[in-house]
Amino acid sequence: MSAQGQLEGLVAIVTGGASGIGAAIAERLHADGAQIAVLDRDTAGADARFAAFTADVSDRASVDAAVTAVAEHFGRIDIVINNAGIGAVGDISANGDDEWARVLSINVTGIARVTAAALPWLRQSPAAAVCNTASIASSTGLPQRALYSASKGAVSALTRAMAADHLREGIRVNAVNPGTADTPWVGRLLDQAADPGAERAALEARQPHGRLVSPDEVAAAVAYLVSPAAGSTTGTFIEVDGGMAQLRLRAE
Repeated sequence: MSAQGQLEGLVAIVTGGASGIGAAIAERLHADGAQIAVLDRDTAGADARFAAFTADVSDRASVDAAVTAVAEHFGRIDIVINNAGIGAVGDISANGDDEWARVLSINVTGIARVTAAALPWLRQSPAAAVCNTASIASSTGLPQRALYSASKGAVSALTRAMAADHLREGIRVNAVNPGTADTPWVGRLLDQAADPGAERAALEARQPHGRLVSPDEVAAAVAYLVSPAAGSTTGTFIEVDGGMAQLRLRAE
């Protein structure tokens, strides 16, 4: 259900907003009244209704330039959705040092770069909110996701630290923990599997509700966390995972 008007007059940055979960978040926040600034390395797929700015969250100069452009375009920044991220597959021996540095730079330090650039504007907002995209992998051990899990665990810790640092400045910081979602990245993983159909069935079966999470479901949780209706909610997360993190159902 869309809370139309909840975000009326507010400006939201959505990183990685040209596709997948980011695009769904941008669409939902727009439906709730926000003006949207999509930040992405490739803005070609961004919704034409939204302002789009090219940015690489692994590069501070690129981020600073994009966030400055957003502020100049809209005159304010109220909401930051740190959604840009990349995946990694394998156990602890599977990824080299360069890959570790790359994933952590995008998934973790990227959040710091974007939020730091937006911070002067968030401090001026009457409804400042930040929402980070973490993952089920931040709280639940998954096979063959060592590097990815480490990065998302850091996102969860960073979310709490940011919330503590900026609460008294009127800035709320929360996160969403999606389960395995039906996104282009998951689609590419399935395409690489020996039996894509069987691999998809396995991913669906490990989530108690028996299917992949939809990007729209993640977007709905984000919309709540950044809305003024969640004014007493900060330093926490919402799991959008079909019960995977908390439920242990008996086999039927």
